[in-house]
Amino acid sequence: MITALIFGLISSLHCIGMCGPIAIMLPVSRNNPAQKVIEICTYHLGRITTYAILGLIFGFFGKGLFLAGLQQQVSIIIGVLMIVYVMIPQQRLGKLNFLMPIYRLVSKLKQALGKQFKKKSKGSLFLIGFFNGFLPCGMVYVALFGALATQDIALGALYMVLFGLGTVPLMSAIVYAKDLFSVSFRSKILKYYPIVIVFFGIVFIIRGLGLDIPFLSPDTLNLFVKANADC
Repeated sequence: MITALIFGLISSLHCIGMCGPIAIMLPVSRNNPAQKVIEICTYHLGRITTYAILGLIFGFFGKGLFLAGLQQQVSIIIGVLMIVYVMIPQQRLGKLNFLMPIYRLVSKLKQALGKQFKKKSKGSLFLIGFFNGFLPCGMVYVALFGALATQDIALGALYMVLFGLGTVPLMSAIVYAKDLFSVSFRSKILKYYPIVIVFFGIVFIIRGLGLDIPFLSPDTLNLFVKANADC
């Protein structure tokens, strides 16, 4: 759970590069500071709600793998997938036919998102955040791998909530200090996020190896005992 929050904080550097324009254009109050804070929090609540739903779904699938006794293998596979994801050029991913339905769905999400910017209400701000949470994002994908690795429905949702909370400070700061986050600055940040993904991929691989490292790589025997106790 601690890694989820830390990863969210680190990921927020990537968020201001990808989702920064959305945060900058939020239809929030310009004259009422207190109302502005509430409106920004409403936007974040929408994002975190989406993350929680996704975390719940991935935690559900992870629980099935846990019951099958595959917890260590899953952690290693997830770590490898994180690293592979970074190594495959995004242009090639976009050409894969099986991803076309996803891109169509994303297009519809963007249309729904655009409509909410024309409104100025707390409901529209919540929906902007909600739809924003479903937009493709490499860091969210990595966080979902983490939710899957929790192998628990509630923990999967909590993992994504903590990840979302970690992104709040910087995503809020960009609303107040948009001039400090120029396009060139955001572009430079995006160049470093693959390193972050690889780092967490390695963490997941080490976790699955059962090296008996406290808080990082549980001993294989301990996992076996825990699995039997849960059964």
